[in-house]
Amino acid sequence: MGQNVSDIIEGYLKQILRQSNGLVELQRSELADLFQCVPSQINYVIATRFSLEHGYLVESKRGGGGYIRIRKVELSSEQPLLGVARSIGSKLTQREAEGVIERLAEERLLTAREAAMLRAVIRRDVLHAELPTRDEIRARLLSAALLALAVTEEE
Repeated sequence: MGQNVSDIIEGYLKQILRQSNGLVELQRSELADLFQCVPSQINYVIATRFSLEHGYLVESKRGGGGYIRIRKVELSSEQPLLGVARSIGSKLTQREAEGVIERLAEERLLTAREAAMLRAVIRRDVLHAELPTRDEIRARLLSAALLALAVTEEE
């Protein structure tokens, strides 16, 4: 049985992620041209196979010069919170932040109480600021909190 287009796109993206140390920035239209498919096929693959639950952080900017940035989030066995904190980047949407918190809670790297506290402080109604400032503040807050938890974890 042959691979479908989604499998081929996923394989290609994972290969270039390995070659680029876990961070890649691409243009949706260029990928669609490369695989001779519609851009929505690229969106589908990224949404279903490169989510936070699968260990990836995806940022996208739409429009003419739009891009998709995919970052592999490694949960190393040694200091996993530190690794996640370092991989967050400069902006994080509420959905992305909730995904990170959920994954860490599922992996039992955060207690239910820690996860609840983090969810409370990253909400858009709490971070009363306009975009993109709100996503930048959220990324700094979550990163700082995870770093603090990683440090106390070592003690």
